[in-house]
Amino acid sequence: MIALLIIVVVTLGSAAIAMTLRNLIHSVLLLIGSWAGIAAFYLWAGAEFLAFAQVLVYVGAVSMVVLFAVLLTRRSRLELAIAPESRARAVSATLVAGSMLAVLAFAVFSSEFRPSSAPAPDLTVHQLGTRLMGTHAAAVLVVGVILTVALLGAVVIAATEAREERGTKS
Repeated sequence: MIALLIIVVVTLGSAAIAMTLRNLIHSVLLLIGSWAGIAAFYLWAGAEFLAFAQVLVYVGAVSMVVLFAVLLTRRSRLELAIAPESRARAVSATLVAGSMLAVLAFAVFSSEFRPSSAPAPDLTVHQLGTRLMGTHAAAVLVVGVILTVALLGAVVIAATEAREERGTKS
């Protein structure tokens, strides 16, 4: 029980602090800590495969993409000043997000939960990995290549736009 409390405090604490910081790099690093806390919860709950997937996908891949995005799109403080038009857009986006949250909450709370009577499959992490890398190895490799090409394309596009902006300002 003490381990669960530590995991909860680390996960929620790092997420809450990440939301309050103004420095995006520090926020991303704390978000990585929050994702690692979720992986620790999965380990505590006995879901080893989900914990390893959480570490690989979120702590590893998504955090690197977020860091690249933050580092490649950094702007000066003058460019980040909030204009009246962006305030109006922020208010309308907040209203749309709030209404969507209300619709989703209504849908969740009004639906009935019916547990499945089918037994859960008895698979170990090793058996799941063998199945995934046996018959689906080609698909996993193709997805990895596509994601790598997409990341490289995003870096090239961001670098080209940054170079063009520097050329026009000089």
